[in-house]
Amino acid sequence: MRPLATIRRSPEDFVVEEIPAFSPSGEGEHLYVEITKTNVTTNDAVRRICRALVVDERGASYAGMKDKRAVARQTVSIPFARERSVEEAIGLELDGIRVERATRHPHKLKPGQLKGNRFAIVLRDLAAEDLPQVVAKLDEAKRDGVPNSFGPQRFGRDGDNPERALDWLTGKTRGPSDRRERRLLFSALQAHLFNVVLERRCSEGTWCRPLAGDLLKKTDTGGMFLCTDPETDADRAERGEICPTGPIYGARMRWPEGEPAKIEREILVKATGNENPFEGHRALGEGSRRPLVLKVRELAVDEVREQRGALRVLFVLPKGGYATTLLTCAVALHEEMVTR
Repeated sequence: MRPLATIRRSPEDFVVEEIPAFSPSGEGEHLYVEITKTNVTTNDAVRRICRALVVDERGASYAGMKDKRAVARQTVSIPFARERSVEEAIGLELDGIRVERATRHPHKLKPGQLKGNRFAIVLRDLAAEDLPQVVAKLDEAKRDGVPNSFGPQRFGRDGDNPERALDWLTGKTRGPSDRRERRLLFSALQAHLFNVVLERRCSEGTWCRPLAGDLLKKTDTGGMFLCTDPETDADRAERGEICPTGPIYGARMRWPEGEPAKIEREILVKATGNENPFEGHRALGEGSRRPLVLKVRELAVDEVREQRGALRVLFVLPKGGYATTLLTCAVALHEEMVTR
């Protein structure tokens, strides 16, 4: 049984900082605004910044969503006419939002355009005798990685977004009229089905071991190739050079072959009753592949001196990786309810 730890007693217990994929050029009709937000959702932060600077929210974008109950540093892009001064944005402070810097760029920021995220998270209320076990489990995760599951926050406040998406896609209900909500539900279903495939691979002991027919992802470049020599690829996977991928289902997703394809098709058909349920929904997501293994870098664990039974965990995850997925390899997480 994993020890119980309290997470996010305050936003300051959960600090996350984006690692950008590139630096803005300094020229262009979009403004890259680097913000620090506290106890504010990403969408609310974008909306309020756009209103404060009097720009069209529909032209705004960001690389990734960040947790509300956290101190999060991230970049958002907004349309910004060339004749306007960047100084209008620099130093802007709203309730829970501070603009750290602003730089122009020719193109808007796209979802997923980041290298990863750096975290500093405090785990509280651990029993003193459990601390060595927790540290050992985290060290094991640093060495081997953990199953790269999507966290519960991906599935909506009540956890029912995948079910709502299935009802819509199978014709049981009408889909939402708002395009963003449709995309949110679709994405939640994709994440749920990935988790089901991952659970199957975990139960069979192959989540980190290449199978013939797997589509394997190179850790350094992100390139993918078909596994035709499992024995050789197993050695490379153990060294962390490659890892198997699972499905982010969509109309144009690249399929594996052999046993991996059989597993993925079986799970898709069981959930939707259809071998190709997404053909009519290309605009919501064409599909991709996601590593089955979540690798952590720069992991360090320190005791919080001012409080007994508390650990501060520092680490870096690649984009798309969930901090809670890593932490639950070592502890069961309890998050205190908040009213605001």
